[in-house]
Amino acid sequence: MILSAHQPAYLPWLGYFDKIRKADIFVFLDTVQFEKNSFINRNKIKTSQGPQWLTIPVKTKGHITTTLQDTMVDNSQPWRSKHLKSIEMNYRKTLFFKEYFPKLEVLLNVPEQTVAELCWQQLQFWLTEFNIKTKVVRSSDLAITSKKSNLVLDLCMDFKANNYLSGVLGKDYLDESSFATKGISVQFQEFQHPLYPQLWGKFLPYMSIIDYWMNCGSDLQNILTRRTDGV
Repeated sequence: MILSAHQPAYLPWLGYFDKIRKADIFVFLDTVQFEKNSFINRNKIKTSQGPQWLTIPVKTKGHITTTLQDTMVDNSQPWRSKHLKSIEMNYRKTLFFKEYFPKLEVLLNVPEQTVAELCWQQLQFWLTEFNIKTKVVRSSDLAITSKKSNLVLDLCMDFKANNYLSGVLGKDYLDESSFATKGISVQFQEFQHPLYPQLWGKFLPYMSIIDYWMNCGSDLQNILTRRTDGV
């Protein structure tokens, strides 16, 4: 059994979904701390002028001692309407804009109060949209309180996983020897970003899922399988 895990992410990139797709169980790590300048509350779209960040404003006071469950979205700012306007301006000429933009309007206007809950609700939408069947659980629903490498190891043991699929940054903190002691192998995601039709000239990888979705539709499985599994 393969387990993977990741922090919540706003409008995630393709590699996030590839990591979920390849696992039998994916753990949504909503019990970790908020990280400034991460992809938890922001992501990039492509414009005629290059990449543009879409950022959810958050109330960061006390974030060092709290988790994403308690990190509040700053809803006093009109970030939802601004993000929708930016997406409309830059994707209205895409193949799927007319079909998908109304869905996006509904998705972004759900009035969640915390970063974790907002990202969780959005993730459910994307999993359904792309027909990804991996079992997804929230770390906040589990009785596991360890940190970093020990957290991942405990998650694997709790779900009886014999393989952990890590992002490349896991090389910086995972104690692989402790996994080996428990008979758990660790693999690091080697994601090769696929090329696909894009507006605005030269192809830019690592954009938000919005970019692929608007340009290419909801057939995510095919492009990820073709590129990452060599089929």
